[in-house]
Amino acid sequence: MSLTVTLAALAAAIGLTVFSGWRGSRPPDLIRGPRMAPWRFFMLLGITVGIFLVVHLVNLAGFDTSAARPGF
Repeated sequence: MSLTVTLAALAAAIGLTVFSGWRGSRPPDLIRGPRMAPWRFFMLLGITVGIFLVVHLVNLAGFDTSAARPGF
């Protein structure tokens, strides 16, 4: 992925995380019934995708983040 696509995906992941965190923290409305979307799971999913995209940005900047390092 290019830098532009990675930054756009990171912005979308941050937006998903913030929106899901806001929706998940609202108190339950007993009149409307149970929540049908697992907002806290979506928040954790957005955080996970964001971490992967930040690592990808670091790789695009030229740093090596691989676990296998020769000589160790």
